[in-house]
Amino acid sequence: MSLLIKNGTVVNPAKQQHEVADVLVKDGKIAAIGQNLSADGAEVYDATGLIVAPGLIDIHTHLREPGQEAKEDFHSGTQAAAAGGFTRVVTMANTTPVVDNAALVRGLKKQAELTGVVKVEFIGAVSKNLEGKELAELGDMAEAGVVAYSDDGHYVESAAFMRRALEYSSMFNKMVIDHAEDISLTKNGHMHEGFVSYEMGVIGRPAVAEDLAVARDILLAEMTGGHIHIAHVSSKNTVDMVRRAKAKGVNVTCEVTSQHLSFTDEYLREYNPAFKMAPPIRSEDHRQALLDGLKDGTIDAIITDHAPHAFEEKDHEFCCAPNGFSGLETSLA
Repeated sequence: MSLLIKNGTVVNPAKQQHEVADVLVKDGKIAAIGQNLSADGAEVYDATGLIVAPGLIDIHTHLREPGQEAKEDFHSGTQAAAAGGFTRVVTMANTTPVVDNAALVRGLKKQAELTGVVKVEFIGAVSKNLEGKELAELGDMAEAGVVAYSDDGHYVESAAFMRRALEYSSMFNKMVIDHAEDISLTKNGHMHEGFVSYEMGVIGRPAVAEDLAVARDILLAEMTGGHIHIAHVSSKNTVDMVRRAKAKGVNVTCEVTSQHLSFTDEYLREYNPAFKMAPPIRSEDHRQALLDGLKDGTIDAIITDHAPHAFEEKDHEFCCAPNGFSGLETSLA
């Protein structure tokens, strides 16, 4: 069977290609890319105005299964992913129960295979129940197929614990994904601390909370040789620190969300809880630094941090609404 995709904007990183072109697919494989292609008997799809690209991969999502299926599950989450152009997504461990053991990893992988419409990979917790006190089953979960470890949604407060996590994770050639926010500075905060939060009268979450956490964990990665991956960077100082650490050869990578590249705290002036997230979207100087970091290769990936909530949870007064942004269907746009 052949499929001819006509007049789409072809984005082909392998060839540095970004142009309107046709794509011919035969027996599930790309046979040709070019102008004015034709093929006898092929099904023709008019992709005018659409992007034609390799399947996207999102390395940071929250599909909410198990235990929070009122927000999302593997089927609905992977449907959203497919609609947004993603063919593989990686889901975080902060579910109910927490994904902190191999038996749960195996069961969830099977469930995702049965109900998902795109491929799903799993991240295991760093600590049991995300409490930062006892290491989770890192070795057993690696054997069960997790791709990384993270207590995302929770900052690992103990430097000694993070050191051990980096040492143990490196034994299995896995990275630790770091939710870098010093909670002593962000507690009770609801948005970026700056001029807008002052004018709105809302308690803020200062960028320095991220900077302090990132500085500590880059130093620990340098000490241990472990791979630290900074999740959802939002601060200009974080970008600078990662840039310098990479130049020194530290095993550090990082990611940025599409919403932190696109929006600023000005979007919160109407107290819209849809834009409430952690870390918060920040001021324009931070957004520009994120774009610069993406352009020069300091930032390694764009992610969604897809974190849906049930409508009745998010539809609250701004300061009472939970953090989280649904991004799988919209991030490419």
